[in-house]
Amino acid sequence: MPLSRTFPSLHYGWVIVATGTLTLFACLGLARYAYAMLLPGMQSGLGLAYDRMGFIGTGNFAGYLLSVLLAPWLIRRWQPRYVVAGGLLLIGLCMLALSRCQSFAGAFALYFCVGMGGGFANIPLMTVVTRWFRREQRGKAIGLVIGGNGGAIVFAGLVIPALNRTFGAEGWRLGWLILGIITLVVAVIVALLLRNDPAELGLAPVGKPLPLAPENLVPVEHHGDGRTLLHLGLLYLAFGATFMVFGTFCVTTMVKEYGLSDARAGFYWSWVGCCSLFSGVGFGALSDCIGRKYGLALVFALQSVAYALFGLHLGEAGLIVAILLYGATVFAIPSIMTAAVADYLGLARAAGAFATVTLFFALGQTLGPSAAGLIAKATGSFQTAYLLAALCTVSATLGAVFLPPPHENRA
Repeated sequence: MPLSRTFPSLHYGWVIVATGTLTLFACLGLARYAYAMLLPGMQSGLGLAYDRMGFIGTGNFAGYLLSVLLAPWLIRRWQPRYVVAGGLLLIGLCMLALSRCQSFAGAFALYFCVGMGGGFANIPLMTVVTRWFRREQRGKAIGLVIGGNGGAIVFAGLVIPALNRTFGAEGWRLGWLILGIITLVVAVIVALLLRNDPAELGLAPVGKPLPLAPENLVPVEHHGDGRTLLHLGLLYLAFGATFMVFGTFCVTTMVKEYGLSDARAGFYWSWVGCCSLFSGVGFGALSDCIGRKYGLALVFALQSVAYALFGLHLGEAGLIVAILLYGATVFAIPSIMTAAVADYLGLARAAGAFATVTLFFALGQTLGPSAAGLIAKATGSFQTAYLLAALCTVSATLGAVFLPPPHENRA
């Protein structure tokens, strides 16, 4: 029986939000952001140099990039609900295999498949959430879903160091095992609760109905839509190329360059998770009020400060401010971007448009960590990589300000 019938005042759209939060907790939070905590142990256990650490992260993003190309076809063939559950199943099984991995090649191949699963889970889920919420509630709903990433960061920041202290050199292996089991449980929950569209339950989307323009019923292209989609894509590329440089190497930098212990670095990394719990919903709701372009510009400006502070090595005080700013903004761009795509292109074209901008995002993720790893190998430090990330997000701040206003009546 649907929960909305058990609790009549609860719209099933909020069940979709809760299910989506669990999905993001597993498919990106555990599968991607926990990697930063597991990386120092993997580096020692597998004998990895800086560049190979970056290449494993790049393998994940390359898998995500491939999934972006395949996801629209899978959504049409199997519907989002089953694609999301299948992506989580793939992630969980590969995590279990990573716990027994013995080589760089094996870790690269398995983490590539984890990246594919992340795309298969994330992309269909975001299109489902946009169907369940109208424009004035969409940014908040997507932000709540993306908050699942923050919960996973907090979890990893507290649990992984405890495993390392208890099990020593084998702690990272037990970490992957536990993350894999959790992800498989989430896959079962998603398969049972997720619904593709409000119409499946005879419901309307959450929010006040607006007069629908024809393009919300059938795909209709306005003059300049292609240019706007490219503009959004380039902004998303800048985000993808920069945020995962920090997200992948932050803990390693704190340990290797700032001289912090694994436990203290993990404690600070958990701060990222705590701050990020409100990142998506806070900035998503703010963008509902001030507009998507100003929301994007504000987030990119704050991220520029975070990357510059971290790269300038201004001591532990600067490190703490950088971590707080990064955590407060890390999931804001995906939240605003998902809502912006629906605002600019209309619901009828949202799925295809979101897949297109995600290609840019995935390309940025693929290039960023590998480039940072190569820079660190050449210079012996990640300092230059963080400063280049700051320069990139400054450019994105200016680019966001010049986004055009969305067409009226696109719900």
